[in-house]
Amino acid sequence: MNDVTQVLDRIRAGDPGAAEQLLPLVYNELRKLAAAKMTAESPGHSLDATALVHEAYLRLVGGQQFDSRGHFFAAAAEAMRRILVESARRKRCSKYGGDREREALELDDVAAPEATDELLAVDEALTGLAVAEPHVAELVKLRYFVGLTIPQAAAQLGISPRTADAWWAYAKAWIQDDMKGRSKTS
Repeated sequence: MNDVTQVLDRIRAGDPGAAEQLLPLVYNELRKLAAAKMTAESPGHSLDATALVHEAYLRLVGGQQFDSRGHFFAAAAEAMRRILVESARRKRCSKYGGDREREALELDDVAAPEATDELLAVDEALTGLAVAEPHVAELVKLRYFVGLTIPQAAAQLGISPRTADAWWAYAKAWIQDDMKGRSKTS
């Protein structure tokens, strides 16, 4: 049993000092995962990797119990996904200027494409996939929102890399189909 699992067991047992020991054990790994995810976000995002880790951690320590290291990181992936989706929705809201176009300050700068619509479409498709295939949806969260590789995600889910690879191929096809279906009805 590794250190993280031991600390999670102590937290579950009610040890008041154990919660303080968890963040230093998982921080670097969460920071790397968040940094990988943030590279896919558009420039000028109001969150950076550190803020994403801190926000996700605050959501995780609110009394939720974790069975294992894998359960903790799956919950972290879900928390990061929700934070990024909430941020994307907030950007589209007129209260936060979502109904206005951004203008470049210099004509030489090329604006990066806005990933907000794609992120929301992926989230809607992922919600549907979670109903049909919850285990496959967990893999997508770990791959797409946390940035884990197939072997890393397989280890977190306790499945073989070959199974994870098959699930990933299935999930990509399922999500693309769902997104195409939504774009035709829009």
